[in-house]
Amino acid sequence: MALAVAVCLIGHPIALAAKVAQQEPESATVRWWQPVLVLGEVAVLMLLDEPIARFVQDNRSTTLDDVAAGVRQMGQPEVYLTVAGGTLALGLITGDSRVTRAGGRLAATLALTGGLTRLGKFVIGRDRPLERMEDAFFFDPFSGGSRAFPSGHTSMAFAMATSLSEEIRRPWATAALYTGAGLVAWSRMNDNKHWLSDVVGGAMLGVFTAKVVNGSWRIFNIRPPGVAATSSGMSLAWKVEF
Repeated sequence: MALAVAVCLIGHPIALAAKVAQQEPESATVRWWQPVLVLGEVAVLMLLDEPIARFVQDNRSTTLDDVAAGVRQMGQPEVYLTVAGGTLALGLITGDSRVTRAGGRLAATLALTGGLTRLGKFVIGRDRPLERMEDAFFFDPFSGGSRAFPSGHTSMAFAMATSLSEEIRRPWATAALYTGAGLVAWSRMNDNKHWLSDVVGGAMLGVFTAKVVNGSWRIFNIRPPGVAATSSGMSLAWKVEF
């Protein structure tokens, strides 16, 4: 179901966007203190993790579990990899370089987001609420395993939502994509797999990587990647200005 909805959302709007998105969006430079500020805000949210987790679990129901099982698919590989691959295929089949670029940037966004998410989980080593419900501040850095911070489902869902919304540039698509990503974040809390700060951190990470890859935000003078498809294959390259 979620996969069918994703395909309907992506296929036609990306083709439309290729006709109107003639120029790259203007870039805003990310200052060093801005990520620090965001991390500080996420740290403050940790004070709410335990009461919010208890509230969510106290109000959990079979119906909500069923809804969560459906919406969390947007943050799973079978959906976001299919959307990225489908967009690339659409661009190659139609011969539209802008659609191909959109697919390439989405793939790059997902790869970067996935890598940073795994790194964060490994470095921070935070237990999930289902493992330690009464202690949201237990951390075991560099311990490996399936850790909580940041939420991988949430980071990937927001990465895809941000990347596609900036390519499609339609208010209805932006609203649908971010609503879906927000529901993924809620589902991870409903399932008791993540704390509030885990999903907020994952959302921020997904938005950040997508905007850097798409060129809306620039860090270290890195320009958005160029995607080129030829008969011999496909290339993806980043350019750094000094």
